[in-house]
Amino acid sequence: MMLATLLAMGLSGPAIAASCAPRDTVVDRLATKYGETRQSIGLGPNNAVVEVFASTTTGTWTITVTSAHGTTCLVASGQSFETLDEGLPIDGDDA
Repeated sequence: MMLATLLAMGLSGPAIAASCAPRDTVVDRLATKYGETRQSIGLGPNNAVVEVFASTTTGTWTITVTSAHGTTCLVASGQSFETLDEGLPIDGDDA
């Protein structure tokens, strides 16, 4: 459902060619076709692994979610990826 919503909103980019596949297949495709490597990882609901893949050369990026069963789904992709190193705001600073 979420993927269908994202596709309808026009957030599908070149990296979203198939919605779900085995993780190894998805990671290989992102690397070979788009030059994207994993930039960050986190744990989502129901032990799903959320990962951001990106190419620092071309700026393309893809967000994937992998279920506990090993199936990876592409949920969003885009352009102009940038790595940020921002510190936490100072207590009492609303900025």
